[in-house]
Amino acid sequence: QVQLVESGGGLVQAGGSLRLSCAASGRTFSNYAMGWFRQAPGKEGEFVAGTSRSGGATIYGDSVKGRFTISRDNAKNTVYLQMNTLKPEDTAVYYCAATSFLSLHTDPNRYNYWGQGTQVTVSS
Repeated sequence: QVQLVESGGGLVQAGGSLRLSCAASGRTFSNYAMGWFRQAPGKEGEFVAGTSRSGGATIYGDSVKGRFTISRDNAKNTVYLQMNTLKPEDTAVYYCAATSFLSLHTDPNRYNYWGQGTQVTVSS
């Protein structure tokens, strides 16, 4: 089992920044690729970003490319999501997830473990 706990969410004005953290415990963190997803009220869940086991490869959803950066620190068992130039449409609950698959995936069904989520609200 892998336990994931997100933090760093909050209320920010449009154009501002936030950094989300996801702390992992349980099994060896570096054995898992990690992803961030988000769920806004009344909308389908959306893939935000993913990073490989080493952090050497990353992928992003089209709506966040150039604004968000995913990174990880395997020594600290933590994955981060730096969010810049936030927009009201970024408002959602953000979840981190871990996958035992070797390759990066945008499909949430490929992820084995999920955190409880952290709310991000961007005001206009």
